[in-house]
Amino acid sequence: MSEEARNATVAPVRGASGRALTQAAMAYIEGHSTDKFSLQTLSDALFVNGSYLLRVFKANTGHTLLWYHNHIRCEHAMRLLAEADVSISQAGEEAGFVSSAHFSHVFKKMTGLTPTEYRVAHRDTI
Repeated sequence: MSEEARNATVAPVRGASGRALTQAAMAYIEGHSTDKFSLQTLSDALFVNGSYLLRVFKANTGHTLLWYHNHIRCEHAMRLLAEADVSISQAGEEAGFVSSAHFSHVFKKMTGLTPTEYRVAHRDTI
């Protein structure tokens, strides 16, 4: 994601439809996927109640905010593992995971493969 998109502020969505709120939450998560943030930070940025945001997001996507955040981070890590010459721990760190162990655990849960297994199966020939 470009630096401009990452730094863009999310327009207030007070009174917006659930779909608009969900899209705003997704945009925020995508723009801040490597940052550590809380439900309070996200709901403050969107000018809505956190509990309401959780309910609306789940109703519109079928997933939790945490699942979506991990999904975006794992997608980033998958690109790094397949295309870049970085270590497993570097891929996890660049994707926003605090520790290698947590990265490996979440990655396996999300993809069904360990980061190493994913790299071996999807590594581009260079």
